[in-house]
Amino acid sequence: MLFQRVKPLDKILETAEKHALTRQLGALQLTLLGIGAIIGTGIFVLTAAAAQKAGPGMMWSFVIAGAVCAVAALCYAEIASMVPVSGSAYTYTYAVMGELLAWTVGWALILEYAVAASAVSVGWSGYFMGLVKSATGFELPTALAAGPAWSFTGGIGVDFTHGVFNLPAVIIALAVTGLLMIGTTESARVNAVLVTIKIIALTAFIALTVPVIDGAHFEPFAPNGWFGNGNGSGLGIVGAAASIFFAYVGFDAVSTAAEETKNPQRNIPIGLLASLGVCTVFYLLVSAGAIGAIGAQPTALGVQPGSPEFMAQCQALATAGTQPLVCSNEALAHVLRMINYDRVGDMVGLAANLALPSVILMMLYGQTRIFFVMARDGLLPEKLADVHPKWKTPHKVTLITGIFVAIAAALFPVGQLADISNSGTLFAFFMVALAVLMLRIKDPNRARPFRTPMVWVVAPLAVIGTVFLFFNLPFEAKMVLPVWGAIGLVVYFLYGYRKSDLARGITGPEGGPRMKDPPSFHEGPHA
Repeated sequence: MLFQRVKPLDKILETAEKHALTRQLGALQLTLLGIGAIIGTGIFVLTAAAAQKAGPGMMWSFVIAGAVCAVAALCYAEIASMVPVSGSAYTYTYAVMGELLAWTVGWALILEYAVAASAVSVGWSGYFMGLVKSATGFELPTALAAGPAWSFTGGIGVDFTHGVFNLPAVIIALAVTGLLMIGTTESARVNAVLVTIKIIALTAFIALTVPVIDGAHFEPFAPNGWFGNGNGSGLGIVGAAASIFFAYVGFDAVSTAAEETKNPQRNIPIGLLASLGVCTVFYLLVSAGAIGAIGAQPTALGVQPGSPEFMAQCQALATAGTQPLVCSNEALAHVLRMINYDRVGDMVGLAANLALPSVILMMLYGQTRIFFVMARDGLLPEKLADVHPKWKTPHKVTLITGIFVAIAAALFPVGQLADISNSGTLFAFFMVALAVLMLRIKDPNRARPFRTPMVWVVAPLAVIGTVFLFFNLPFEAKMVLPVWGAIGLVVYFLYGYRKSDLARGITGPEGGPRMKDPPSFHEGPHA
């Protein structure tokens, strides 16, 4: 019965038209939107964690993560061009696999976007405090500059020695939440400027580090091997790939803007693939420059980034007057300072400070739109998606999300947050790849403005790749998804199972909550 609750594609499109958002984004705007969402904490911050997990072998980690993301993007491109509505993987799954699985995907996307926003907030905090220290010499007390170190081996352990509460991360998370609650016009207007700043910063980093690459810094190439110690630690080249997959996933935000896109059948695939291609080139060059310029300088092999053991080793090295790449909270700025480009390092830090909030904003924005579409389908209470009478934004769900994001940012290190976010992301991508194959069988004659090339090769590769990376995440990150999913199933059977439009026999545009749509990301508050 549950798996028979499938919302036909034609009805989804009719509903979207009834509650339509303004279509005004072109291919170039979507590409900039994708680059703005993709380039962020992943490359600015997780470079250090990847170097600790894989050493110079993180070059292969970027290739593996990029390859999996590429085949997933091709699947996204086909189904997004066929179903150009908001809701991303949630909507696609609803149309193909039914309500129950659609709920699980939507619930996973909520985890993905919220935890990703927390990770970016922590990344911003590291660059902000590094810039302040470089410019003024001021440092926050250790207790307020970082969250505690967490250990999940032999039970859950918390070490408050090296941090208690990441105050700057909380401030930026709540500031961006406030901006989204009040209105999105200003944030949309500066998005292209912030993308430009990020690209200039990464280009400067590449230009200064690539010429000084030392081949000796690439030996040993894989100090932790391909799979680490094989005990679920998430170390090694493949473990690093599973973590830095986070650096690529922003392209998912492009598909959430499908309902606001002109000629989506053409522009969505262009926006997805172009943004991914541009970012992949940058990532490979930046990672080569970071390793080649100063070396990976790993701490003891087999130590998980963010763990109490890792933090203790970094503290000992700092006391001795050295700070390896793997211990830096501002990896790219740190590399430039190590090769005597102090002022340029500060400028890169400033670029990160200016640009990373736009990524936080995109993640929060994407999550509120997932909430909105799920409420429109009756799976969540309509009140969650209430639009503020003055600000014209879904203020309630934005505030709830922002508080959750701030709490997670205050208490967890960036690497662990990224891994948790990846668990939800990989599940969503897995479902999209399956949906593409099922649609080819169930509805082969439907118009496909973009057809995934060699779909019976590409889609299975996306399925296998996402499963492969998921099982190479650290044990605790793998466990978050089923626990979060179980909570989601309880919520579904207590509310959505009885209240959804399909449960009430409503499948067309006449159904759904009678809510006023919030403004689009590029529209802002109404006058």
